[in-house]
Amino acid sequence: MQHISIKLNQNKKDVQSLIIDMDGVLWKGEQPIGNLAMIFDTIRKRNYGFILATNNAMLSVEQYQEKLSKFNVSLEAWQIINSSQATAQYLKGKNAQGGPVFIIGENGIQSMLREYGFYHSENNPIAVVVGLDRELNYEKLRKATLFIRKGSEFIGTNPDVTYPMPEGLIPGAGSILAALSVASATTPKIIGKPSPYMYTYALERLKTEPKHTLVIGDRLETDIAGAQKIGFLTGLVLSGVTNRELALDWKPAPNFISEDLSSLINELE
Repeated sequence: MQHISIKLNQNKKDVQSLIIDMDGVLWKGEQPIGNLAMIFDTIRKRNYGFILATNNAMLSVEQYQEKLSKFNVSLEAWQIINSSQATAQYLKGKNAQGGPVFIIGENGIQSMLREYGFYHSENNPIAVVVGLDRELNYEKLRKATLFIRKGSEFIGTNPDVTYPMPEGLIPGAGSILAALSVASATTPKIIGKPSPYMYTYALERLKTEPKHTLVIGDRLETDIAGAQKIGFLTGLVLSGVTNRELALDWKPAPNFISEDLSSLINELE
């Protein structure tokens, strides 16, 4: 694939840190995209600070560390942010004491909410929290709909309607949110990208400004749109859900459009 790029007006030295998405950028399912160990070695050699930030709430931070280690990449816990963390912090800000929530989601969101004092319950939950759930069934949808209609806050970890796998795109958390939104006649509060919460947490850890931070992702409507709204530099990779035609039609254009993460990092050299 021929590389496409839109030149930055700033000198490359203005890029001091990176916020990197995971699914569709680092891997598809269990299949890595490129030599991840080599890519992160290059990032470190160039002294970029970096955070991995994903809308995926299925895995815990520790599970992401384990997954990265399979590709010979070692990261500290503070270098990983996912939408379950952001959701837990959002709920804690409104309910400092914790409390009951009804969860549609997997281990990542369940364990993270427990760390912040929130537990799955069908007894007057203060919120219905929805992420990608590969064991979704009609009963979960029924209960969630009734709770939302009775006044429980409707929270979506992320709006991604699809999830990239080696065999193609499969339904994501956004698809579940769409069903519940129609059934409950309620719009969910979205915590993951393109909402600002995860970007804000990443900047706090990186201690840089948006104008010196490059957000790298594979989704225009979440990764790129959210970053552009805040004023980040943006890099789109075509290794996930976005094809070349959609990338070139996006306005305003990302600062970089590259085949994959390795190509994008090389473009910064």
